[in-house]
Amino acid sequence: MTIEQIFRAEYGRAVAVLVRTFGDIDIAEDAVQDAFATAAQRWPVDGHPPSPAGWIITTARNRAIDRLRREASRDERHAQAALLHAAAEPEPEGPVRDDRLRLIFTCCHPALAASAQVALTLRLLGGLTTPEIARAFLVPEPTMAQRIVRAKGKIRDARIPYRIPSEAELPERLRAVLAVVYLVFNEGYTASAGERLVRDDLCAEAIRLGRLLAELMPDESEVLGLLALMLLVESRRPTRTTAAGDLVLLTDQDRSGWDAALIAEGQELVRHCLRRNRRGPYQIQAAINAVHSDAARAADTDWRQIVTLYDQLLAIEPSPVVALNRAVAVAEVDGPDIALTTVDDLRLDGYHLFHAVRADLLRRLGRRDEAAAAYDRAIALAQNAAERAFLRRSREALA
Repeated sequence: MTIEQIFRAEYGRAVAVLVRTFGDIDIAEDAVQDAFATAAQRWPVDGHPPSPAGWIITTARNRAIDRLRREASRDERHAQAALLHAAAEPEPEGPVRDDRLRLIFTCCHPALAASAQVALTLRLLGGLTTPEIARAFLVPEPTMAQRIVRAKGKIRDARIPYRIPSEAELPERLRAVLAVVYLVFNEGYTASAGERLVRDDLCAEAIRLGRLLAELMPDESEVLGLLALMLLVESRRPTRTTAAGDLVLLTDQDRSGWDAALIAEGQELVRHCLRRNRRGPYQIQAAINAVHSDAARAADTDWRQIVTLYDQLLAIEPSPVVALNRAVAVAEVDGPDIALTTVDDLRLDGYHLFHAVRADLLRRLGRRDEAAAAYDRAIALAQNAAERAFLRRSREALA
């Protein structure tokens, strides 16, 4: 693995370990970044250590200790020594044993605004940059940067403890925790920027966290719904790109290449959730993907059932993005003209997929000039190279 790949894979765990040790987000982040900077200098010369992750954590911990000793006054050094001694003591495990999952629950403290909880956790544990998080929330980058800074300041000023939540505290933090895992998976499945469409490391980490949550809270239907959703979507990953890395739409994918084991597991979880009859947004999205996985061919897809499920999703979680996805299904049932009426009422001008969907509907209606303009807008907004290339090919095909 390259240093960049190790950074993506191990950054979150290293930060989680150091936050647990030192109780300070900034110290943890700075120390881990220093450790990776040192690795970038040494490893090309000395070679990779046997355990890159262990090397990073040990080096980062030493850097953090050095910083605390430098910055501490004489009176504070005894307190710092006590802190480091306590860090070496075994901590009660409690209900959450995984360091990364534990830090997610810690950052999703109810004292923080929901959007700040999710943004901060994505920054710390998802390895996502501020621009990537801003694109996930469809907000300007400076706005997202301010949210993250304010969240860190709130934790520091309010002295929010870095401790394991009790079982009684877990449910009130669950919504934000699920949102974090969901957005990490989304960023992995369709990277918001870069050359590659998919980031395997983020997909794998989100599913790993989803499985841990399912073990921790097996009676929470939305936990199982999110895991089912990720498994069903992940089952299609091998067919989403060509050997050259070009994007392949769902309708054009070779369904014999879908992962049957993941589909079976995801569908069983969906059936389990349906029997409980406590529907939530992740369960409904999982059911939509279960309908797709039921169809042996794209032509066999039960689009009417998908529209019905989107109606349910809009009723409990109304958003322009959900309405956009529903319009795609409506186009298959009622035609592109009806779907376009819905799309044109949405306020998503800064979202590249809004213009991509609109361009496709206009193309199907034979309105080529308008479709070309919509494709141009989508291309200008798309940050992922694979998506841009697909949109360019679609625009060129208009001729």
